[in-house]
Amino acid sequence: MENLLLSEAITLTLFGMGFVFIFLVLMVVVTNAMSLLLGKIQPKTNDASMLDSDALIEIDEKTRAIIEAAIKMHTQR
Repeated sequence: MENLLLSEAITLTLFGMGFVFIFLVLMVVVTNAMSLLLGKIQPKTNDASMLDSDALIEIDEKTRAIIEAAIKMHTQR
């Protein structure tokens, strides 16, 4: 009786660990496949070109003074 119970426990443990292992392997494979697919679909962007075009917005002196005062107040805390 004890051998049968121990044998069933070991079998159940091996099936459970095998299922988890297979699930994790499939998850890694699917994640890598999705990453490759998105890499082909989404165009690569150059961060330097984004800084040159959109980030350099001209602001007037009043707005600049307000921003500088807010930063100064924040850093003085």
